[in-house]
Amino acid sequence: MHVTGRLAALAAFGIVPVVLLGAAGADPWLVLAVWVAVCTAAVAVDVAAAADPRALRMDRAIPPRVRLGEAAEAVVRLVNTGSRRLRGWVRDGWQPTAGAQPARLAVDVPPGETRSLRVRLAPRRRGELRTAFVAVRSTGPLGLAGRQRVLDAPGAIRVLPPFRSRRHLPSRIARLRELDGSTSVQMRGQGTEFDSLRPYVRGDDVRSIDWRATARAGTTMLRTWRPERDRHIVVVLDTGRTAAARVGDSTRLDAAVEAALLLAALAQRAGDHVHLVAFDRRVRARVSGAEGPALLPALVDALSPVDAQLIDTDWDAALAQARRLAPHPSLLVLLTAQESSDAARGFLGALPGAARRGTTVLVASATDSTPADAARGHGTSDALYRAAAAEAALAAVDQVARAVERAGAQALTAPPDDLPPRLADRYLDLKRTGRL
Repeated sequence: MHVTGRLAALAAFGIVPVVLLGAAGADPWLVLAVWVAVCTAAVAVDVAAAADPRALRMDRAIPPRVRLGEAAEAVVRLVNTGSRRLRGWVRDGWQPTAGAQPARLAVDVPPGETRSLRVRLAPRRRGELRTAFVAVRSTGPLGLAGRQRVLDAPGAIRVLPPFRSRRHLPSRIARLRELDGSTSVQMRGQGTEFDSLRPYVRGDDVRSIDWRATARAGTTMLRTWRPERDRHIVVVLDTGRTAAARVGDSTRLDAAVEAALLLAALAQRAGDHVHLVAFDRRVRARVSGAEGPALLPALVDALSPVDAQLIDTDWDAALAQARRLAPHPSLLVLLTAQESSDAARGFLGALPGAARRGTTVLVASATDSTPADAARGHGTSDALYRAAAAEAALAAVDQVARAVERAGAQALTAPPDDLPPRLADRYLDLKRTGRL
């Protein structure tokens, strides 16, 4: 059972007869006992007259997915199978990060009828958000007390990554079309394939003349090449302890997810095959074999429940997982931290083996812009100490970047909002130069 504020008001009102009758000569303790008995009887009558919450039958209508930052609506339908009218309150038991509003809903369900309650969800984190129950309070006709029951009503909604970096996709696709179509090159190189034949123009490289086509056409014909398609891109997301670090307003893992989604969407438009694995000491998410329009939904669905783990990443096992996805990847992208030599020791030791297999390796990391801002501080002694610490942090990042390049890979660091477009630009540069 439960009691309401009306009962407290009624009990407090009993002070009046106790004082008045006590002043008239009556025993105040007897008057108080009688008033308590009256309140108790009223509560018992109210509880007995309240509808039984167990007579409710309920079902849910919840959208299966919603993007982080967007709102969704969950509907709870209540059917009163009892013989009494149920008046009271209902609370849907979503976990706090689901942002369910309102917290409590007034309900009035006559016998045999149905009511639909709408709860607005504004999730504050990605992943699987669940509700396990609905708490129902049925109030009696006096409004003093009633019955309460927690009814099992499981439900779940998957909150997908926001993919805010998709605003950069149209401009990169335009550059890709320009690169793929109108800017065919004359010289064949690694990462290029035959595009077309065209007539020779004075100033063209004579080494690109196709003599057989020239003999057939009766005029000098030139071969042109374009960036090769059907390349294999493998993205490895580090979900170890360094991925939990805060960079800007989010974690390093969130920035890595944004960068991976933008790169995958662009590579899919370029006709390349994208594989992804999220790994620390075991596989947290894996996507391989998804092509065309199915690629992006598969990625966001697989990455939505992935969280950073407070353990060190096993990079030998991570790169072994990458080789299983694509035995000979054209581009291997490692999304991890490059903030200190101690944190980077694991992947630095594993990099030379990956780069020796003819694979272009790119190590990308989201960095906090706070050290760069602090390094420009001056004036007070505190500002100077902060500037010195920031300079040391920036020097450590540069040291790791140089070590990555000595291992045969490329290093890319940027603030979290800039990392996705810069990674996409680096991919386009590799296409343009024929290295992919």
